Amino acid sequence: MIQTERLTILPLAYEQLEKYIRNDHSLEIELNLNTTSRVISEELKEALAQTILPNVADDSKNYLFSTLWTMILKTENKMVGDLCFMGEPNEKGEAEIGYGTYEEFQGKGYMTEAVRAMIEWAAEQGHVKTIMASTEKTNEASFAVLQKNGFQKYGEDDVMFHWKKEII
Repeated sequence: MIQTERLTILPLAYEQLEKYIRNDHSLEIELNLNTTSRVISEELKEALAQTILPNVADDSKNYLFSTLWTMILKTENKMVGDLCFMGEPNEKGEAEIGYGTYEEFQGKGYMTEAVRAMIEWAAEQGHVKTIMASTEKTNEASFAVLQKNGFQKYGEDDVMFHWKKEII
């Protein structure tokens, strides 16, 4: 668990991920949270089914680099967004981060705060040297989060900008 000024960032265990996917408020009930409206994108559903759940179930992997971390707004006791690493760092010490803020909580700086905390957490793990991220070229809010956290654009393709931040 990671604490920031406004957020608690909690890594979800396998059974909690299953509740998250059901989106029936059972996760909020388990965590003693107020309910919030959240939509699970098709992209996230696919990632959960094909990558996140299998990796979290694999005892040979550090699940903290595979699971979804939920952001809980302390003042409202509600989930406001999620982050994850896309698996353990590679041999160069690179780990990719992904994130999303629930619509009603966007534009309040929560993701900037959460990404900063996740970078600090990753740096403390000792073997992460670079955090990578990709954003759609049209998602200005997403690349603003990265820029505010010191990421530099290093490449692009037709639809995405690619970013990195050296942490060691």
